[in-house]
Amino acid sequence: MKIDFAPLDVPIHRRLQTGAVLLWVFSFLGLAPTCIFLFFYLLFTRYWLISVLYAVWWYYDYDTPARGGRRVPFLCDLKIWKHMRDYFPIKLVKTADLDPKHNYVLGFHPHGILVAGAFTNFCSYATGFRQLFPGLTSYMLMLPLWFRAPFFRDYIMCAGLIPSDKESATYPLYSKRGGNAVVIAVGGAPESLDAHPGTYNVLLAHKKGFIKMAMEQGAHLVPVFSFGENEVFDQVENPRGTWLRWTQERLQSIMGVALPLFHARGVFQYSFGLMPYRKPISTVIGRPIKVEKKKKPTAEELDALHQLYMDELSNLFEEHKGDYGVDKDTHLNFV
Repeated sequence: MKIDFAPLDVPIHRRLQTGAVLLWVFSFLGLAPTCIFLFFYLLFTRYWLISVLYAVWWYYDYDTPARGGRRVPFLCDLKIWKHMRDYFPIKLVKTADLDPKHNYVLGFHPHGILVAGAFTNFCSYATGFRQLFPGLTSYMLMLPLWFRAPFFRDYIMCAGLIPSDKESATYPLYSKRGGNAVVIAVGGAPESLDAHPGTYNVLLAHKKGFIKMAMEQGAHLVPVFSFGENEVFDQVENPRGTWLRWTQERLQSIMGVALPLFHARGVFQYSFGLMPYRKPISTVIGRPIKVEKKKKPTAEELDALHQLYMDELSNLFEEHKGDYGVDKDTHLNFV
């Protein structure tokens, strides 16, 4: 295989962009196990007191992720996230105002491999979410298991990430003053197995839990579609029914995380590696769907709102696909 090496005279701003994305990829793929290893390793060294003191702090701070987390605005506004934004580049597109007097549930589609668009737009301040939607604070959901990793839990909470279990996801929506937006990658880990370039499969047909949560809390629903999310990585072909897909789905059901076999480019060459391609991602936030608060919605009410949400997401895709190079005959495929 011929390797396409990067030129030596790459401008410094592009090197900084690559470094920022490299840090982000490592954070997703390697930081959690590294933190777990470090926690136990320190117990058997002369620095054992660090792990012991952290364990005491962890016990005291255990419920913080379920109570809205602990965002650190300074870290969300670091220059590194602007370099990451410019690497792809990533932009946030507003189509309607969101009144900060209300709470919202933002359904993010598609998940992609590593949800690059969702992280950059809703966990950092790089794309201007605060300026586009003044008065709103975003909380992005992440699998609860990552909040059980020592040190790593504190790192991800700094970006406004909270666990995706119902109790944690609902907490920001209790605010009677409004101003909170919970961001859910609705397809979750299973949808990453369908994240192939040029595909528009959305795992939504039977996903109603976030709809019910919005109804129970009276939070307005907002469909979000991220054009280009599936384009930044290649993935080994894994059609449904193949032994590879069966194995991946089996492991996902056991471990709680999906294992897509993805690849793209490297740091110093463009032929292979786990760095994403430099392809644009445009995250379009749709119009809010007004939701009336119902503590015990009927199955018919739930189905009707779920269908309305799918229709609005489909309309959002159809209205904007031409702006981002999607063929006019291409439509969303709800799975």
